[in-house]
Amino acid sequence: MGSQRNLRIGIPSKGRLSEVASELLEAAGLSFRRQSRGLFARVSGLPIDIIFLRTDDIPTLCNEGAIDMGITGSDLVEEAACDVKTRMKLGVGRCRLAICVPDDSDYRSAADLDKKRIATSFPTVTRTYLAAHSATAHLVALSGSVEVMIQLGVADAIVDLVETGSTLAANRLRVLEDIGHYETVLIQNGRGHDPETADRVVRRLEGVVIARDYSSLEYNVPRSKLAQCEKITPGYDSPTINSLEDPKWCSVRVMVRRKDIIDTMEALEAEGASAIIETPILNCRL
Repeated sequence: MGSQRNLRIGIPSKGRLSEVASELLEAAGLSFRRQSRGLFARVSGLPIDIIFLRTDDIPTLCNEGAIDMGITGSDLVEEAACDVKTRMKLGVGRCRLAICVPDDSDYRSAADLDKKRIATSFPTVTRTYLAAHSATAHLVALSGSVEVMIQLGVADAIVDLVETGSTLAANRLRVLEDIGHYETVLIQNGRGHDPETADRVVRRLEGVVIARDYSSLEYNVPRSKLAQCEKITPGYDSPTINSLEDPKWCSVRVMVRRKDIIDTMEALEAEGASAIIETPILNCRL
């Protein structure tokens, strides 16, 4: 029976990461419908089951073989210290894990926290980092918010995920050191159940993730300026160039990273290009 079952992909059952994971899978053509608060959903037209789980349980359950693949945070994968393979980074949910201390404290490095108390939801990662900096602390492992633990007298410092820093400011904390940077990832266990379908899932998700980093840019340019514009927009492999009715002009279509679009459009315009149009790319194969 085990070899005949569908490939199982675990995703978070609730929260923002649940929405992100569901949107990514749907965009990659893995369509499913969750019934009420059910734990299982069948992917339409593919031998895949979606399993809805607690986000921090996904690395462990993947390692144990309860699921074959999972979408979770790379911070949770590192904390679980599981023997799973990261198949790809999904380009969302980026954050950093940092040691944070009171604004008015004298701490200057992780080594200064030797023999201190640290509250965190990441005791394994914290212990490893401190050991590498010749420090041993008493770790207060918590599953919820840790920002107020210093004010409550529970800890001298905290290790927590930092996004905008506004929560730190509200609690009069500052970042002492960054432990690491993390993001949402697709993981897979080493048992190799249905590797063909697993690789198909990866390729589909790659198409969506890569597409989100690029736009299609089209513009018209005099042939006399084409060489200069090709230097600005070399394209992924090379630009697509088509002739226009006026033989002195041509049309160019290329892929450009979205973060570079505005600067690229301005540079093309300065070279004499016109009718410059950006079109979002929803999916691709490169």
